[in-house]
Amino acid sequence: MANSVLTPAHPRATDLGSIDGLVRELRATYDSGATRPYAYRIEQLDRLDRMLTEREGEILDALASDLGKPAIEGYTAEIALCRNELKYLRKHLRGLMKEAKVSTPIFLAPAKSTTVFEPLGVVLVIAPWNYPFQLAIAPLLGALAAGNVALVKPSEVAPATSALLARLLPQYVDPRAVKVVEGGVAETTRLLDQRWDHIFYTGNGTVGRIVMAAAAKNLTPVTLELGGKSPVYVDAEANLEVAARRIASGKYYNCGQTCVAPDYALVHRSVRDAFVSHLNAVIEEFYGKDPKASADYARIVNERHHGRLVRLLEGSGTVAAGGVHDVSDRYIAPTVLVDVTPDAPIMADEIFGPILPVLTVDSADEAITFINARPKPLALYVFSERSSVGDAFVERTSAGGMCVNHVVLHLTVEDLPFGGVGESGMGAYHGRASFETFSHRKSIFRKPTFLDPKLAYPPYTAQKQSIVRKVL
Repeated sequence: MANSVLTPAHPRATDLGSIDGLVRELRATYDSGATRPYAYRIEQLDRLDRMLTEREGEILDALASDLGKPAIEGYTAEIALCRNELKYLRKHLRGLMKEAKVSTPIFLAPAKSTTVFEPLGVVLVIAPWNYPFQLAIAPLLGALAAGNVALVKPSEVAPATSALLARLLPQYVDPRAVKVVEGGVAETTRLLDQRWDHIFYTGNGTVGRIVMAAAAKNLTPVTLELGGKSPVYVDAEANLEVAARRIASGKYYNCGQTCVAPDYALVHRSVRDAFVSHLNAVIEEFYGKDPKASADYARIVNERHHGRLVRLLEGSGTVAAGGVHDVSDRYIAPTVLVDVTPDAPIMADEIFGPILPVLTVDSADEAITFINARPKPLALYVFSERSSVGDAFVERTSAGGMCVNHVVLHLTVEDLPFGGVGESGMGAYHGRASFETFSHRKSIFRKPTFLDPKLAYPPYTAQKQSIVRKVL
């Protein structure tokens, strides 16, 4: 096995009885006002930046243990993405915190109207297992930059990374302002019983509904970063070689366990066979004749998910590439399926694995109709040399985000908010959106007392009413 560091750790759990006290400590810290100053926020960001540098090797080892993740994938998707978020927030934080003037209607003069972002308070970040480091740290960066305190709940399905976060975060950031709770359903349930000022959850829609229902008890706002079946359309006039390379890179990265990975491909009938041929060639180019031996190919997170994927693989379509699997190694080869019907089991839910179903359509319009008949995806991808085709998808479909002639890369652009729509989620983050997600934009109206005309007060005489109607 190429990824020899794939040695699952044992899940750990925080004492349930301590959780209430941890939340009380966080609220006391927030109420003290310690997290609000600019200098404090910058210091926490700097400390996390130092953690990314000093503990890079440990982070990559934990990711390899949990997911068999190649070091370069761990670096680019987990460490580098967090660094980019840090860089943006440090550069723009002072400006984001600054009170901003807005226009005031002339009839209210003299007066001044402004807005200012204030922290929400005590926030809960629940992270998933597929990018267990980045999807815990990136939201935390936004929460701290906005002046909040936070409790981070890593995924127990990635136990090595969970233990690493529990060990490292108290060493680098202010332990009065950031707490970590490890564990599974019982610990998460206890956390959801607490009163929060914001809950940020990344994961699946089933748990997302549980989070939202729990939040509703206290009218707590939520950000739900969910998934969905993100489609890719390959047009008759697409550059098939480039399309295959870019789609394969997004699909098989992290062994397909990416929320914005292309879930299935809708390919114009006239180019389907050529596209599949290019996919076969690209898979071999990326991972060799035996991907199992490649040091650049990750593994399925655990046996349960492996079994789920194998059942989908065996019940849908015809294998055109890959199809090999080994539960002892949590290995599933990069796989392409053809002759897949819309009602096949693999088309029911998000795949979250290295299996790409290819369905045929006869036009871009048919692809748009197919997509619009299903829940709104987290991401949508279009490959065509005709700009009109990309424009048609932008105008006539709805998705959390979209790429034309590429996949996944939209989430690396800090000035593009990242989030879902409908069943793929609500709310967004990255860059400015991260700061705003964990802030309340407060409206402020200031008016001096030296001028206070009686026109604004009772009794409402006919003359006053006449003047008011002329002004308003």
